[in-house]
Order: sequence, then C-alpha cells, then structure tokens
Amino acid sequence: MNHEPLTMLQKHTLSFENTEIAFRRSSNADLKRAYWLFKIININFLVKIGPPITNLVIKMGLPVKGLIKATLFKHFCGGETIRECEQTIKSLESGGVGTILDYAVEGEDDEQVFDNTRDEIIRTIKRAAKDRAIPITVFKATGVARFGLLEKLDEGTPLTGAEQEEWEKAQGRVLAICEKAHAVGVPVMIDAEETWIQKTLDRVALDMMRRFNQEKAIVYNTYQLYRHDKLQSLKSDNEAAKKEGFILGAKLVRGAYMEKERKRAEEKGYPSPIQPTREATDRDFDLALEYCTDNVETIAFMAGTHNEESCRLLTELINKKKIDPKNPHVYFAQLLGMSDNLSFNLADAGYNVAKYVPYGPIKAVLPYLFRRAQENTAIAGQMGRELSLIVKEMKRRRL
Repeated sequence: MNHEPLTMLQKHTLSFENTEIAFRRSSNADLKRAYWLFKIININFLVKIGPPITNLVIKMGLPVKGLIKATLFKHFCGGETIRECEQTIKSLESGGVGTILDYAVEGEDDEQVFDNTRDEIIRTIKRAAKDRAIPITVFKATGVARFGLLEKLDEGTPLTGAEQEEWEKAQGRVLAICEKAHAVGVPVMIDAEETWIQKTLDRVALDMMRRFNQEKAIVYNTYQLYRHDKLQSLKSDNEAAKKEGFILGAKLVRGAYMEKERKRAEEKGYPSPIQPTREATDRDFDLALEYCTDNVETIAFMAGTHNEESCRLLTELINKKKIDPKNPHVYFAQLLGMSDNLSFNLADAGYNVAKYVPYGPIKAVLPYLFRRAQENTAIAGQMGRELSLIVKEMKRRRL
C-alpha cells in the first residue's frame, strides 16, 4: 500500500456512538431509506422468502430490477460498473475512508466468464493505481476458476488431461491479476471460500506471496477465524514467510459460510471445521490481532470486522505497541452500507480504514446481496444495532 495516506481529519476521542460523524455523508433521504431497509432485513421471514420470490419474478420478466436498484443495491453496492462507483469512492474519501472495489459476480462455470472476470479485476487494479482513495483490491478465486475443479484438487483426485489444462488456465488468470497488482504497486486480496476448496486456494496464495511479496505486501490471503485451525495457519504461514524472506499478507475475518460448513460436515460425517462457540471465534480473532500487531514488520494485515470490541482492541494494541496509526501494514475494513459508526469514527481518529464496495450487473450481484442480508440477520443484535444508530441520528437531526 504505497499510496499517499488519505487526508487526516482532526483527531478526536474515539467513540463508536458518534452518529454525527458516522452519518455525515448521508442525506436525510438516505437515512430514511436505510431505516426502512434495515427494518425489513430485521424480519427473518422476509429475508428467507425474498431470494426465491425475487429470482422467480426476474425470470418471469417482471420489472423488479428498478426496485432492487433503488433499495438493496443502492445501499450495499457502488453501482453496476466501476464508473458508476465513482460517486461512492468520492463520498467515502470525503470521510477519510478508502474503497475496495469488489466485482461481486460469482457462481459461474464458463471459461469465457472467467476470462471476463480476470479482465474486470485487472481494471479495478488499474483504477486503484496511484489513487489514495483505493488502497487495496480483491477477488474471489471462484470468479476465475470452476468450483468443481478446485474441489477435485482439494480432494487430491487425479485430474484428467482436459482438467489439467483447465487448471493451468485458471492459475494463469490468478497470476495475471497478481502480476498486474505487483507492476503498479496495488495490493490484492484473495477472498476465503468453503473449506473443501480452501487448501488449494491457500497454496496458490502463498505461492503468489513468495513471488510478489519480497519487498512489500502485494498479495493477501484470507483467514476465517471461525475455523478452529486458522489461528495456527496464520502463525505457520508467518514462520514460513520469515524463513523464506517474504511479507505475509493477511486479511482477518470471522467467516461467511458457517451454516453451510456445519451442515456439510454433518451430512458427510466428518468433524466440523467451525469453532464450537461464538466465544471461541471471538477469542481466536482477537488473538490473531495480537499476533499480527506483535509481528507488524513481517505481516501486513486487514481486520475485516463489524465487531466493536475487536475494533476497539485493535486501536488499543496499536497505541500500546506504539504502531503508527497510518502504518500501511494495518487496516480496518467494513462493508459498504454497514457499521458506518465504526468506519468513519476510526478514520476520523486517524486510522487506516477501507470499505468493501461491491459492484456488478444487478442480476449477477443478487446472490451476494441476499447472502449479506441472511448473514446479517444471523448475527445476533447486528440489525438492531444498525437501526438504533440510524434512529439516534434521525433524532439528532429532528427528522
């Protein structure tokens, strides 16, 4: 992350309750739209029946895309193209927050689509080059490689000749993305996915780090700490990085596939890879923050979290260990449309912060949007917290 830092706003005592800073960019109409949106998302029944009904009416050709674009899409996405994201990029930058352009097309299995996705990811890297407002980029391996192929590689099943050729093409796409990122000095994160393809993704990510992270962190792998083995993976990978002379890039998250992971483990009769309790996940996430700040010279990390306690802990660790808040090896990240009280108050206090800004054609981004809504209702208290902050700011404005 060799871009110039975002313009620092005046520092203040950090408070995640400061809604004036959190919603400074939001108009009264924005606040009212967010209020009703979160009220609806808070109703689990509607979130569960919404995806199949929406998919059905789209297939029937009914005009619902406009409604989706004006509500869910407008709140959680930057636009359908990079150009449509420009307003969001500028708006976030005005609050001291960077943008992570996230091309959110997923679940495809066509070689031409994979090539198109590679080209789009490279466009996000080019857009980020020399722009302090876009400090880091991201992609999903399943955006450029077939899930079934990755699954076969994880199982250790021998590939056919055609599959080997397919795998070489997939690796070529990942290499092209990382080569471009290295050439222009823009870091790129590889998102984590399901455990039954993750071993292959981990190997690819480390290979890319060995190649491109010699002088600075260009490639980042993602560690899902709701897995009971990932804290140890982080430590092992850092030991390998120190021994081999490269910088470890690590995005720390709790995780995104918990229900699917537990269900598959139960169906196939193997031990669940997921932590036994929420407390165990929280413990490992916070231990990972401690470990990364202890090794900040050799690990560049991004704490991707909506958890207030973890955000506060990281600020305390930064201060206690006398790490410069603008050290490019330490970033906070949240999703667009959520936890603005964290993102903008952290940025206002002088820390490095970026928001994931998903974009892409509405129909292709729908799976992402529905997953976000379903994940959020599964997080106890998250929607209530979002609503309470919006209500607090509406009262402050006397709306």
